[in-house]
Amino acid sequence: MKTLTALMLLVWAVVLPAAAEPRTEPVAGELLIASAAIQDPRFDHAVILLLRHDASGAFGVMINRPLGERPIAELLADATADKDKETKDNGVAGTVRLFLGGPVEPQYGFLIHGADYRRPETLILENGLAMTATKEALRDIGRHQGPAKYLFAVGYAGWGAGQLEGEIARRDWFTAPADPELVFDEARGAVWERALARRTREL
Repeated sequence: MKTLTALMLLVWAVVLPAAAEPRTEPVAGELLIASAAIQDPRFDHAVILLLRHDASGAFGVMINRPLGERPIAELLADATADKDKETKDNGVAGTVRLFLGGPVEPQYGFLIHGADYRRPETLILENGLAMTATKEALRDIGRHQGPAKYLFAVGYAGWGAGQLEGEIARRDWFTAPADPELVFDEARGAVWERALARRTREL
């Protein structure tokens, strides 16, 4: 995996069923599912929600690497250096469950959520999913004004131009549609197996 240009964001297989018509590239908003043949141990049994894929490269976040709970106020304190942060964060309470989104830039955070919540900077994905990467989104959650369901990941998985395509050609990854039920399942049980069962085509 190759580090992408730093984003100005929160400082925050297996015997498979026959594939349908092959495709040449994955689509943002889909799931990438690590095959049993993947060489990188950091992505063993990984399920990644792809957030972008274009000629310059791709990036996404893993949705099945929970790290534990952390107070929202602590995350905001770590991410906010301005003098009036205490005023801004008045009324913020509660915790969020952290996930490891990937090995790249772990100081950046990504809030994956449903389409019921939107800010001007929100990236709208397929199948009722969206992503926002600002401190304000965490503040909204801490004030009970955020999305009904969400997943907060730190770090991401990044590919340079043509790199993901090369890994696909090597049969490292499969794809499946993403949906809120799988992405936001609080039990987090057997996410890789369930995503693999949803596979509709081989890339």
